[in-house]
Amino acid sequence: MYDPTKPYKHEILRLVAQTWKTPYVVITPGIYSYIEKKFTGIEVQHTDGIGTKGVCHWQRRTFKNAVLDALAMNLNDLAMAGATPYAIQNHITLPEDDHAAVLEIVKALATECKKRRIALTGGETSVHADSEGMDISITVSGFAARPRENIAKAGDVLVGLRSAGLHSNGITKAREVFKKIHRKELVEPTRIYADDLAKLKPKQVNGMMHITGGAFTKLRDILKGTDAHIVHPRQLKPQKIFFDLRKKVSNADMYTTFNCGIGFVLSVPEREVKSVLRRLPGSAAIGRVIEGTGKVRIISGFDKKAITL
Repeated sequence: MYDPTKPYKHEILRLVAQTWKTPYVVITPGIYSYIEKKFTGIEVQHTDGIGTKGVCHWQRRTFKNAVLDALAMNLNDLAMAGATPYAIQNHITLPEDDHAAVLEIVKALATECKKRRIALTGGETSVHADSEGMDISITVSGFAARPRENIAKAGDVLVGLRSAGLHSNGITKAREVFKKIHRKELVEPTRIYADDLAKLKPKQVNGMMHITGGAFTKLRDILKGTDAHIVHPRQLKPQKIFFDLRKKVSNADMYTTFNCGIGFVLSVPEREVKSVLRRLPGSAAIGRVIEGTGKVRIISGFDKKAITL
């Protein structure tokens, strides 16, 4: 039975307060926290959740992994704007009133935020009894010195970063293919690239894209008068689960639905490629940017056939 008094509230407030020692803001607690910013510059915000992967996490009670998924979906996208995250608000949705689950989620979120000096400034928990799974929706606020152009330029080398597996997109299709068969890969967390990307200097990257919903079609967003030509490299070979999916899913659908082992793509000036590859673990050159009309051409990592998206 749902307890609207939320008896775990004081424990949550204690966990949240542990994230307030950051170099970016001063928090004055109250019914609603007051935030005094210690930085100058422009603000960038982003909101995302974990989608139907929340069904898998709820069934397996992999709550820490769910938190990592929610953070990755936001922090990786914010990194494309060259922004430093400083505050997070969250909305946890559960299919039943589960105090232990709420506390485990908030504890994991607070732990990850402390690592990254991000303040938890607010949140909400709701119970949706007619839903099949959980969701963790996050809004992250960041700041940057100036707007950053995110455009791939002709002559750039495309650098791919290895994914941890499925990440948080294409889960509906994967569940459809595997039906009742549980695959541990369905609850493995999304890789957070933002921590490594922070090591790069702005001059080292012209364009970047987080390979999420729409998979490699997302690269079109950074192609202006250019095409991307990709040869899926052996170093970033798709993980086994992608080969298992390929038995039921076409080549083109694989690259428009799943990351296929490459979770993030950078468009790098040729002079910076060696330095970027050294700084980013699990990275490899995967192709080129050439003059064109915004198309993505891929030589499949499954069968070497060409796909145009």
